[in-house]
Amino acid sequence: MAVSVRHVAMRRLGNVVFVGFCGAVTAIALTALVMILYSLVSQGLAGMNLDIFTKSTPAAGTPGGLINAIVGSIMMSIVGMVIALLIGVLAGTWLAEYAGDSKLGAVVRFLNDVLLSAPSILIGLFVYEMLVFPFKTFSGIAGGVALALLAAPVITRTTEDVLKLQPTALRESGVALGAPVWHVIRTILWRGAANGILTGGLLAFARISGETAPLLFTALNNQFFSWDMRHPMASLPVVIFQDALTPYPDLNKLAWAGALLIAAAVLTVTVVARAFSKESKR
Repeated sequence: MAVSVRHVAMRRLGNVVFVGFCGAVTAIALTALVMILYSLVSQGLAGMNLDIFTKSTPAAGTPGGLINAIVGSIMMSIVGMVIALLIGVLAGTWLAEYAGDSKLGAVVRFLNDVLLSAPSILIGLFVYEMLVFPFKTFSGIAGGVALALLAAPVITRTTEDVLKLQPTALRESGVALGAPVWHVIRTILWRGAANGILTGGLLAFARISGETAPLLFTALNNQFFSWDMRHPMASLPVVIFQDALTPYPDLNKLAWAGALLIAAAVLTVTVVARAFSKESKR
């Protein structure tokens, strides 16, 4: 009896210590997060004004804004997402509906997992060798392709997982009516998995919206407003990176304002993705 009581007491003590340790680590992480958010919001709001959305990035000591970087980021992200959605949805569909347990399917899944964890700077260097160096110019198109290579693996994995969750009865009923497999996938399975695929796309967009390294190798930067994606193009992450390193307070304020804009955009996209995810599960 004494041994049993001691054993129970030791287990309770161990549980209390473990729970206390987890609580302390969580409190430290939350404290750091709150401090980061406080710095971001306070510094970002201090640099926010109407010029941010009406003027291009300035030289030090002159008034300016971030409209060229905002438009450049949106354009390259749209190009990247269009390419990533096309490749990711088709690749995920092939893996879920056609590849099965084949060796080729296993190889494709492995390569997709490698791309999921690949450093973004390596993706940027690869696109630099493929699209920048041969054409002797940086471009917004190269930046969009680099972002697409980062987003496509996320969409591929999400599409495969969501399609595998669709009931087998949907496939069997469509085929039983005489419809070919590709028609069943297009008209039944994709519709049933639409919310999940959209969630994967939103999460992929949230990932690429703040990437800096691949854009330094591909789109570089442009201090002036430009719609031409065949030439260097500004983007918020690159402008933040460059302005944050300067000794000029006015450019530092622009960097904080840009960081706040990206954080707000990522937060909004994440919340929307969570909402679609819950709706899909329900």
